[in-house]
Amino acid sequence: MTLFSELGLDRTSMKSIEKMGFEEASPIQSQTIPLALEGKDIIGQAQTGTGKTAAFGIPLMENIDINNENVQGIVIAPTRELAIQVSEELFKLGYGKRARVLAVYGGQDIDRQIRALKKKPHIIVGTPGRLLDHIKRKNIKLGGVHTVVLDEADEMLNMGFIEDIELILSTVPDERQTLLFSATMPDPIRKIAERFMREPVLVRVKAKEMTVDRIEQYYLELKESEKFDTLARLFDIQTPDLAIVFGRTKRRVDELASALNIRGYMAEGIHGDLSQAKRLSVLKKFKDRSIDVLVATDVAARGLDISGVTHVYNFDIPQDPESYVHRIGRTGRAGKHGIAITFVTPRERGQLHAVEHTTKKRMEKLKTPTLTEALEGQQKAVTEKILNTIENDDLSLYLGQAEELLQKHSAADLVAAMLKSMTKEPDQTPIKLTEESPSPMRRNRGGSSSSSNRQRNGRSSSGRKDYGSGSSKRPSTNRKSNGYGNRSTSQKREKTNKI
Repeated sequence: MTLFSELGLDRTSMKSIEKMGFEEASPIQSQTIPLALEGKDIIGQAQTGTGKTAAFGIPLMENIDINNENVQGIVIAPTRELAIQVSEELFKLGYGKRARVLAVYGGQDIDRQIRALKKKPHIIVGTPGRLLDHIKRKNIKLGGVHTVVLDEADEMLNMGFIEDIELILSTVPDERQTLLFSATMPDPIRKIAERFMREPVLVRVKAKEMTVDRIEQYYLELKESEKFDTLARLFDIQTPDLAIVFGRTKRRVDELASALNIRGYMAEGIHGDLSQAKRLSVLKKFKDRSIDVLVATDVAARGLDISGVTHVYNFDIPQDPESYVHRIGRTGRAGKHGIAITFVTPRERGQLHAVEHTTKKRMEKLKTPTLTEALEGQQKAVTEKILNTIENDDLSLYLGQAEELLQKHSAADLVAAMLKSMTKEPDQTPIKLTEESPSPMRRNRGGSSSSSNRQRNGRSSSGRKDYGSGSSKRPSTNRKSNGYGNRSTSQKREKTNKI
């Protein structure tokens, strides 16, 4: 594990990284950033979704001279969607330095781009065709460029952009740093490296594969504003023994933990800003089951080995597939089964596919739970607790009062009153969370992505799994459960009925 604070970055870069809420560098980042800071040319061979944007964006920002109004860095990307996404990420990485970043791509009014170019951007992110168009019109002068990034070079090869890339590179000073990133390394890409790069260092990162046979993996596609209510309803339906909820940033963790407590769930959060003493205190509560929901960032949860975690909820999809593998590995331990549920916004479908590629297992889509289903889930948990009490406890001291009540009220009314008094009815107290930007992990493009989408769209007509239907794939255990982790042991959160 490498933290960004260990990479020798300057204060302005760390300010930006901390504002984004990131603490730990992914493998491609931890290997690439030190080499790039030394000025070396780099070939980064890594799958989509491994954190490549920050891997080249951080050293690029480190080398920007804010007082120099020339274009100092260019990033060439295969599609306008990626160009926009990379420019947004670079803008956030340049927050501390106030670097100016501009995206230029086809499909946008070129006159608008020309006006934006007059504001002297330090970094330009663009598609090959539009970049070349501006170069030919002399709207962009690259004489001051010290860093060139070729992002998803194999995709640009597949799309027929190699000649455009060669023309663009021929206009950039020979004394420069070139960073090339590609998931594969076909011969034409190697030839570009040989022609335009100086003794490049190869950094190869392979996404880890993981056997997840004991972990049931599901996802829900939601708007950002729908996430919290959905999480609360899943808790009410599934009543996990112990659950870990992962948030992308420290701010997200703090807000989630607070919001869950407002809604009556016993939750606390851990992240890198907590003292070691506080972190250990929270973990002890979780292990002792004084709390049953732990909200955590990836870094804070790394290395946790807590038995009995039944559910993992990815409130925010992780930055890279490796983090996903680490997250869900907190459950399904010691031969037990676990359940992992990931929330995905419409803009994050590509990340979902990247995760599925890494785990070699497709997630099953869940429907968004309703308020009625949440209430039914709580009633079911209380009913099971009552039946367990009837079967296993001595009720002789209570029978006299019960008979007296039965003389005044019907049995149905009495049971209904008991269910109501013991059931934690879904709390609808308004909650406001700070909206987080979508994960910077890029979506797959080209044939593989469209094929994946076609396959996903080829599921059942609804494409969804209903609650309470059970899972035919899951082996039976000594714990009564359907495919969604609805346990038949007593509900632990009756202590919170006061809310």
